[in-house]
Order: sequence, then C-alpha cells, then structure tokens
Amino acid sequence: MEIKGLTKAFGVRKALSDVGFILPEGAFLSIFGPNGAGKTTLLRVLSTLLRPSAGTARILGCDLKTQPDDIRGQIGLISHRSMLYPDLTAEENLGFAARLYGVPQPQERVAELLATVELTARRHDPVRTFSRGMTQRLSIARALIHNPRLVFLDEPYSGLDPHAVEILDTLIASIRDGRSFVMVSHDLQKGFELSSHILMLAKGKQVLFDEKTALDFADFTTRYREVVGMGVA
Repeated sequence: MEIKGLTKAFGVRKALSDVGFILPEGAFLSIFGPNGAGKTTLLRVLSTLLRPSAGTARILGCDLKTQPDDIRGQIGLISHRSMLYPDLTAEENLGFAARLYGVPQPQERVAELLATVELTARRHDPVRTFSRGMTQRLSIARALIHNPRLVFLDEPYSGLDPHAVEILDTLIASIRDGRSFVMVSHDLQKGFELSSHILMLAKGKQVLFDEKTALDFADFTTRYREVVGMGVA
C-alpha cells in the first residue's frame, strides 16, 4: 500500500488532509485518534467505499481511483455495520457472499468458516435472532469468505463479549501469514499489541506513522496524550 497526499473533503470541510505512508505486504497497521480525527473516513477511502478528493493510492498493485473493482475483489471489510441480511440464515448469508465473489466449492468454504467462528449449530437460524457477538462473528466470516489479501477492520472488538474477543484474536492470528491488515481502534493496548505499524491522526492530519518496533507502549501512550490531547482511558 502506497499512499501520497490523500485528502477527502466534504464540502469545505477536510476530513482527511495530505495523508501519506507506505505499508509493506503482510503488515498490520493500527490507526488511532480521537473521535472526528478521520480514522473511519480513511478506512472507507482505502476500502473503495469513498472516492478521495485529492492524492494518490496504490493498493495491492492497483490504482485506487482507476481500478477500484480490482481492489474490491482482493479485500475484506469488517465494519460497525454487519453487512448481513437479517432475514437470511447464517448459511444463506455466507453462501450469497461466496457466489458473489465466485468462491470455488462454496458449500465447503461456508461450512469451514461457520465452524471457525463457532456458529455451525446456528447455521439455519436467521441472523435477526443472533446476539451482537454472534452477528459480529458471522460478519467476520463473511469478510473472509473469498480469502482476501487485505483485511480492513473498523473497531472490530466493539460490543464483543470475552468469548467473541477470544475467537477474533485466534482467527486473526491464524490468518496473519501472507495477509495485510488495516485496523481502526480506540483500544490503545489491543491495537498496539496487534500492530506492526502505527498511524495516528488528529483533525484529519497525520501526526505519526512508524513501525511499532520504533516505539514501546509507554512512549506510544505518552505521544498519544501529547499529540492528540486525550487520556489513555
């Protein structure tokens, strides 16, 4: 991922201004910042849901502006919204996503992912009957159905019970090899722990980008308080 001068404006207001960084393949980027910093806007631009107002971005070798469809086929998105159909069953939701992406042997892939997120026993139940944690686990399975090379995560741990957090941690660990991640997080400790690279935003501007190895957690939290003007809590 190579980002240069990325800017996104909504009318006269710039939600992002001149963001730029290079992220190597296989990296895990955690994005931090207060509410309104531009974190989710950046994630939505990089995942092709919003068009940038200025700047350039190459993602997985494709140009963000001219080749968005080529990028979409190689990425997965786990968002605040589940992007699931509530009246369809868990199995039907994953089957629909598998057909959409042309996944080979879709029934086998659906069964595999349902087992991974521990929802096999609920595969025939409509999603509207699921708890928040179960819905999030299924949305994770949906995002991974086509084995994407790059996974975007927007506050994926929000609202999860401890068991669902454990499942997500195990799942991320099991698929990290050969795959890249970009995660927005308000949880400084969890985001720092998972990351290989750190990006900090404030008022739409990039105030820090570095490899995690260049920081320890105490230095990082101090910098967060100084630059962003927030406590760790």
